[in-house]
Amino acid sequence: QVQLVESGGGLVQAGGSLRLSCAASRRTLSYHMGWFRQAPGKEREFVAGISRGGSNTLYADAVKGRFTISRDNPKKTVYLQMNSLKPEDAAVYYCAADTGIGLRVGAASYDYWGQGTQVTVSS
Repeated sequence: QVQLVESGGGLVQAGGSLRLSCAASRRTLSYHMGWFRQAPGKEREFVAGISRGGSNTLYADAVKGRFTISRDNPKKTVYLQMNSLKPEDAAVYYCAADTGIGLRVGAASYDYWGQGTQVTVSS
């Protein structure tokens, strides 16, 4: 089992940047890692994912070219660099770990979740 703790959320103006971090309680090399978000009244949605070794990444169309996921396995940390933020990016962002075989986008595929960090984007 692994515990995940997100940090780095906050209030930012549209067009600004934030970097989210997800610290794991144990080595993350065993897991594909993903970032999801959930806005009020909406379902949790996939944002970005990264494979165990970091060689493969996957992004939702809404964030391609603006967000970058990365990982530092020795530091047991996953990052989400968010640039050119828009008001519609505002949500609670969650880090998740997947013990499965491939990099997946469905929330139900992920086994462990953090508590989330709030991102607010003002227009």
